[in-house]
Amino acid sequence: MYNANDKRYEKMPYRRCGRSGLKLPAVSLGLWQNFGSKGVYANMEAMVHTAFDLGITHFDLANNYGSPYNGSAEENFGRILRDMRQYRDEMIISTKAGYEMWQGPYGDRNGSRKYLTASLDQSLKRLGLEYVDIYYHHIFDPNTPLEETALALDNAVKQGKALYVGISNYNKKQTEEILKIFKELRTPFVVNQPSYSMLNRWIEEDGLDRSCIENGIGLAVFSPLYQGFLTNKYLNGAPKDSRVGRGETWIGDQLDEKMLTRLNRLNDIAKSRGQTLSQMALAWVLRNEAVATVLIGASRPEQIVENVGCIDGLEFNEEEIKSIEEILK
Repeated sequence: MYNANDKRYEKMPYRRCGRSGLKLPAVSLGLWQNFGSKGVYANMEAMVHTAFDLGITHFDLANNYGSPYNGSAEENFGRILRDMRQYRDEMIISTKAGYEMWQGPYGDRNGSRKYLTASLDQSLKRLGLEYVDIYYHHIFDPNTPLEETALALDNAVKQGKALYVGISNYNKKQTEEILKIFKELRTPFVVNQPSYSMLNRWIEEDGLDRSCIENGIGLAVFSPLYQGFLTNKYLNGAPKDSRVGRGETWIGDQLDEKMLTRLNRLNDIAKSRGQTLSQMALAWVLRNEAVATVLIGASRPEQIVENVGCIDGLEFNEEEIKSIEEILK
């Protein structure tokens, strides 16, 4: 029987998600990788328990997480939850729908009321839950009216199947358009989930982060370590057992000599701060006031412990910021 660490809330900062009443831990656990049917269940369970013991209360899923995109991450997390039921009200559990999930036109990539409603029912069954805390539309759908997508998410709240709603991979323009509809519906729309890291700053260039601050929407950012580039794993090139080495990431060809030089220079700054490169990269993302939480992935519990260590060094001095900006040019 799992018993949580009594001191789990002593160190983790909790940030308000936009202007909502919802607070998220500075670091959250994403279950995109290593929680599917090919994973080792005991390791998955150890990662979730380790995360919760460290104050991570937010666990992020999607209908297509797992291998091979069959909802197995939700099934495995639901199984883990059976032994953590007494802590359910301390958790923020989110899931998403929008990418291809099942055969036929109603399970293909879209934002229709039909797909979003059916997918949430399936997710709740796999998770063994009556509701999720946040239900996201996973990817903008240019072929479905935004009103339909917004109404489907709003309906999930009205049915008691979700407490809040969010969107993911929406740019500034798309976010502002759906926000207008949510305001009319009085939907508890609180969060956007984009990619963001030192090596991927599109939300700054697009103005999404500033828009979300102005409109009271929080950001839960994924890939803050740029699929592992911003760790010590790639400082000397790509190991054969890495995602780049196995050809499992579409950014593998970016790991050239210029990138290696950049990563090692960033690592030097991290060392001077008493941090690992990943800890500094997470702390840097959390500098952005639009960011409510960073979503980390992990393949073993030790990685979660290391990454949560970022909260011990969230401040940067002007010289460090200047040096980092020079490297990132």
